[in-house]
Amino acid sequence: MRALIERSLPAEAPYRVAHVFSDQPDAGGLQTAREFGVPARVQRADGYPDRAAYDAGLAAAIDECAPSLIVLAGFMRILSAAFVNHFYGRVVNIHPSLLPKFPGLHTHRRVLEALEPQHGATVHFVTEELDGGPGIIQARLAVTPGDDEHSLARRVLQLEHRIYPLAVQWFCEGRLRCREGQAWLDGQVLRRPVEFNGEA
Repeated sequence: MRALIERSLPAEAPYRVAHVFSDQPDAGGLQTAREFGVPARVQRADGYPDRAAYDAGLAAAIDECAPSLIVLAGFMRILSAAFVNHFYGRVVNIHPSLLPKFPGLHTHRRVLEALEPQHGATVHFVTEELDGGPGIIQARLAVTPGDDEHSLARRVLQLEHRIYPLAVQWFCEGRLRCREGQAWLDGQVLRRPVEFNGEA
């Protein structure tokens, strides 16, 4: 989230972070957002009778801000189909693996256990399928013999900080869209995520 906000600060930036929401009152991102002058709000789940009611309340709060795009960053709740469909084509997420490999949790550990030669991160549109929406951009790195979960997580996070703002930029420039279950960039269907080459 910090990387996304920092990229939005220059006057010529293609997007602005309008609001930050968290379901955790002690989330560090709330204070970070406020330090940058971005409004931040806690939307706790314990005040709602069930997941559906919480997601409806969260959707209503987001609607008040009228965002062009919803960017998930460390938001660990699985969003309901009703929420995803309400904002269809306007929610993106970043996942620490080369999707479709290793959806879900503990990706760094699973990559090491599987003896994968490469690891990375994927930005994708959010659909009802967990980590299964259309891929937008991927960045990859080589897994080295000295890697453990922590070193992999650290190196992958550096890639995430580069590709996530880039995907948001594409969307806000009108270059990126999700239609008919597919990601489109510059008027072309992305048959596979764009491979990040180090240029932003």
